[in-house]
Amino acid sequence: MSLIDSLFVALSALRTNLLRSVLTTLGIIIGVGSVIIMVAVGSGATNQIDQQIAALGSNMLVVYPGDSRVRGRSAGAGTRLPLSERDLQAIRDKVPGVIAISGYLQGSAPVVNGNMNWTTQIGGIHDQYFAVRDWPLAEGRELTPQEVMSGARLAILGRTVAEKLFGAGDPVGATIRIRNVPFQVIGVLSSKGQSSFGRDQDDIIFIPVTAARGRIIGRSQVVNDQVGQIYVKFEPDADLSVAQEDIEIVLRERRRIRPGAEDDFNVRNLAEFMKTRTAALSTMSWLLGATSAISLIVGGIGIMNIMLVSVTERTREIGLRMAVGGRRRDILLQFLVEAVTLSLLGGIIGIAIGIGGAAIVAVSAEWPILINAQAVGIALAAAAMTGILFGFFPARRAALLNPIDALRSE
Repeated sequence: MSLIDSLFVALSALRTNLLRSVLTTLGIIIGVGSVIIMVAVGSGATNQIDQQIAALGSNMLVVYPGDSRVRGRSAGAGTRLPLSERDLQAIRDKVPGVIAISGYLQGSAPVVNGNMNWTTQIGGIHDQYFAVRDWPLAEGRELTPQEVMSGARLAILGRTVAEKLFGAGDPVGATIRIRNVPFQVIGVLSSKGQSSFGRDQDDIIFIPVTAARGRIIGRSQVVNDQVGQIYVKFEPDADLSVAQEDIEIVLRERRRIRPGAEDDFNVRNLAEFMKTRTAALSTMSWLLGATSAISLIVGGIGIMNIMLVSVTERTREIGLRMAVGGRRRDILLQFLVEAVTLSLLGGIIGIAIGIGGAAIVAVSAEWPILINAQAVGIALAAAAMTGILFGFFPARRAALLNPIDALRSE
């Protein structure tokens, strides 16, 4: 008996007991479906986190003021002594491996262009900010060191702000008003999308940090050259843990922090924070994978059970096939193909349910999904292997039946 003949016999037998066949494959369906959903959701989330890490900028550390305490209670991050231009210069000069550095002084303000207005974030930056963040311009040019030093009234728009104020028009060269102060637009940034916290990174306007201090955001009463946060980009082969220690040493010395005293600043590697989230997601994926494996095993046991029942019910048929010349390997192949067909049908249904379930998750939970052909292939192969492993014993039992005893059975 050929493989094709065995397949037709298997399909005929399964069609005869259709309801029983469908119920038998439920374990396989659930296992494969959960694998597809797990991989789709996990891959989509990992891909989104990778994009967010890339949006942060590679090989970058962020320095920001620490939190002050009033009667033992934290007043919040950034409430200690602000970071200054002198802190930034000390990091640039004394920390090895720095290739770009910039302050980031944040505020918000209403912006007007003609009869269009929009309230947005304002970022006061140095000329190397976009090099630190790996954020290219779509149109126009960046700030120069001289323009930052002189406090030039120049602005670079995020994509969202450009669309809100200018629609489909070209903003480069136009003049906008930020808190009634005129600024000339010299560039528009490429789109960054949402941050890991859901904020629209394109809803922002960048101006020289000197102009932000003097005209828009204002100066600190204790540090008149504050820079907000400091973004530091290092060489590609730099060890960020060592770089972080170097920054801490330089700032502790510059800000006269005594040995053993608490730092009044923080240094963070945001990419490491995102990777920690990835690791947590990976752990959840392994847990879901274990659940899927258990479902496949349960489904395999169900297939073995129903195939043993099928062998018992068709003992006389097996004896008749052997009596007319059927070989033991033909009987083995017949029942093994039937078990694998049952598993594959369950796998195909499970894939369809998994893809549909992943789509429902994407729509209802607004969660990113990514379905790849490799995952679908692995799930289908797992279903086939389950059929082979759990179908071999019943098939072997059928093949070893004595033809005379099989013909005598009722």
